[in-house]
Amino acid sequence: MDKIDYRRLTSPCGLDCFNCRAYLACGDPDLRADISSRLGLPADKAKCEGCRNAGGVIAFQGDCEPCAVFRCTADKRISFCFECGDFPCDLLHPYADQASVRPHNTKLFNLCLIRKMGIDRWAAEKARAVRETYFLGRLRVHAADKEKP
Repeated sequence: MDKIDYRRLTSPCGLDCFNCRAYLACGDPDLRADISSRLGLPADKAKCEGCRNAGGVIAFQGDCEPCAVFRCTADKRISFCFECGDFPCDLLHPYADQASVRPHNTKLFNLCLIRKMGIDRWAAEKARAVRETYFLGRLRVHAADKEKP
């Protein structure tokens, strides 16, 4: 099995492409068929090679040009937003639109963890847990709060 290039498969804004269903669909025809059905896309379009591999153009979402964050980091010649003196900026602003189906509101948290832990350790130890907590977790106001059955 090939080792995952976590730096290549983490977007400049901190999204973990390697855990994304659209990226995983590249190697999983059943998942691609499910995404195709859910999004009404042809099966060959219901996948994503990852932000960096696609030059910031996420075609399955209907993008025709790189996103603003990708362009900004490319112009500044940095790998991740946290390397910028303006971090965090409004390009990373969280939004409620599609928050229930897209992990974009995790970007700042992920970027801070990547800066703190390093890309490989974050990817191995934390990225999946952040995604799962975002979609499946429950708000905990106090550290002593316990999940109720």
